[in-house]
Amino acid sequence: MPDHTDDSPWLPIPDFYDPQNAASWSYGPDQQALFQAAQHYRRKHEVSPANKDAQRLHLLLVDLQKDFCLPQGALFVAGRSGSGAIDDNRRIASFIYRNLEAITEVTCTLDTHFPYQIFFPSFWQDANGEPPSPYRTITTDDIHARRLVPNPAVASWLCDGDVKWLERQVVFYCGELERAGKYTLYLWPPHCILGSDGHALAGVIHEARLFHSYVRGSRSWAEIKGGHALTESYSVLAPEVLMRHDGNPLAQPNTELIDTLLSADAVFIAGQAASHCVRATIEDLLDETSSRGRDLARKVYILADCMSAVTVPDPHAPGEFLFDFTSQAEEALARFAEAGMHVIRSTDPLCELPNLRGRPSPRWR
Repeated sequence: MPDHTDDSPWLPIPDFYDPQNAASWSYGPDQQALFQAAQHYRRKHEVSPANKDAQRLHLLLVDLQKDFCLPQGALFVAGRSGSGAIDDNRRIASFIYRNLEAITEVTCTLDTHFPYQIFFPSFWQDANGEPPSPYRTITTDDIHARRLVPNPAVASWLCDGDVKWLERQVVFYCGELERAGKYTLYLWPPHCILGSDGHALAGVIHEARLFHSYVRGSRSWAEIKGGHALTESYSVLAPEVLMRHDGNPLAQPNTELIDTLLSADAVFIAGQAASHCVRATIEDLLDETSSRGRDLARKVYILADCMSAVTVPDPHAPGEFLFDFTSQAEEALARFAEAGMHVIRSTDPLCELPNLRGRPSPRWR
């Protein structure tokens, strides 16, 4: 962590910040005390409000929730190191504090689910009426062979009890995923259920984004995704499948957020997981920059040291993995860089990054 000097491009990290809290499930800031600390910090360091920024930098933090960021969570993103998301959150919090005066806005996405969704075992049953185990794929062949079918109880509230309609829909859905070539339907254990402890932001991230908001007078937006029972939403910008089998719309892209991000002068992206929700979000953003006919990809900066890939350890072979998506994450980063996006590290001084015009902060030297 760099020391702050008069010539430093960084602001000093606030005294209350303890990196060890990144590993604590129970940690949460005293929000009133944080507000008071922010007023003192703003005055002491003469930090200008966000609406005065000459250059608008938008930080997008993807799914930094307890279920992904801590070992007690349902889907801890440990990476190959075993402490991936914890280490990432320490770096993300430090990045926010050091660059507080340069970051105009912070948006946190919140993966938000309900008990029965197409990617949860509860949604399915086998030939014996039993739910499958998580960490497996479902293909159209599985459904045609009736190895797995939708839980008929779901149809009562999802599609007016029409079980046949639901079966046609899931066949169509899996077929659309397979045709797109990005994913096969994958069953995850229940996670980020709305109202659960695991749905909340990790404490150090909530603390950092709230402090930024209080110091700079910015709104600190939270973007909800993932609540539709019949589609996955790895990306915050669009669900995986937009249409139903009967030709009616299933879901819509998040055009408002897309426009908000692309209207900024620079977009910085971090979060979990590099192999899934972060990757999908950046892929959708790249598609948008390409379709708009302008060289917009160069305004995107990916904090490669602030995200980890999904790994599933093998309980019978220490050090081995049942699934390891690290290579997919690395391939995606290489592809994004080739397309013109900037793959950087959180410790890179913003004043040294390419394509950032002007001086959004007098502290940038």
